[in-house]
Amino acid sequence: MRIQNFFTKDELVDLKKSLMFLHVNELKEISTKLSMVDKGNKKAIILRICHFLLTGEKLKIAKFPKESCAQRGKTYPIDENGLMLKGVYKNDLKTRLFFKRLIGSYFHFTAFGIDWLNERWMEGKPPTYCEFAQMWKEEYLKRKKTPVSPKEEWAYINFVREFLSDSRAASQESINQAWKAKRIDHKAKVYQLIERFL
Repeated sequence: MRIQNFFTKDELVDLKKSLMFLHVNELKEISTKLSMVDKGNKKAIILRICHFLLTGEKLKIAKFPKESCAQRGKTYPIDENGLMLKGVYKNDLKTRLFFKRLIGSYFHFTAFGIDWLNERWMEGKPPTYCEFAQMWKEEYLKRKKTPVSPKEEWAYINFVREFLSDSRAASQESINQAWKAKRIDHKAKVYQLIERFL
């Protein structure tokens, strides 16, 4: 099925912005309404919804190549020269302590680390723990000098930053009330457009 000009370009831009305000379970509900796969993180689900509403084509979920995935039943010790494979790498205490020894006490799990790791996995080039540590240190130092804006799918963080730039003395309660109202507005807008599409 090919859909053309069902939504205007501005409507699609607004829809994507509004989808960012929804929780993952709400996005999965929309995917189900559209008879689409509801797997993946927030960004991936939004990408599939927008692509479908623009083209009528349902994107398949990209699979990691076997080179990036651990083999069942095989053990993979955490080692500087060992590969960080999908299915073995975990954001757990053992891994965190290993990286603290390798990098320093300031190491913590970060979104930029996970994003980089997923990119390498998708390319079929899983990094070693040492390569990950080197990338993490460089990126961490770069971001200390030049802060990076939060991802667009982190709607709450972006909302709070914008809200506090206008109302620096705002209480947590007033922030939460404003966020709740904003989310209700965006959710209503999304469902209105989805219903129109259906």
